[in-house]
Amino acid sequence: MTLVHNERIKLTANSLDRLSTACAAAGFIAPAASFATSTGAFQITWGTVISTSAWLSGALILHLGARHVLRRLKS
Repeated sequence: MTLVHNERIKLTANSLDRLSTACAAAGFIAPAASFATSTGAFQITWGTVISTSAWLSGALILHLGARHVLRRLKS
């Protein structure tokens, strides 16, 4: 039964970590690609800074949550 428990814990942690990667992509990669392909002047607005910070903070929280879930592994 311990093996099944550990696999479920690892699955949950992996799901959280993949979600954190998606948040990082939404918060950093998407705006960077948008700026790279824009034809106008390069401008960073407060809205972009706040949005990117929120997405990256969410990614960090989810990643740390995944690490916390892994503490429940049984030996």
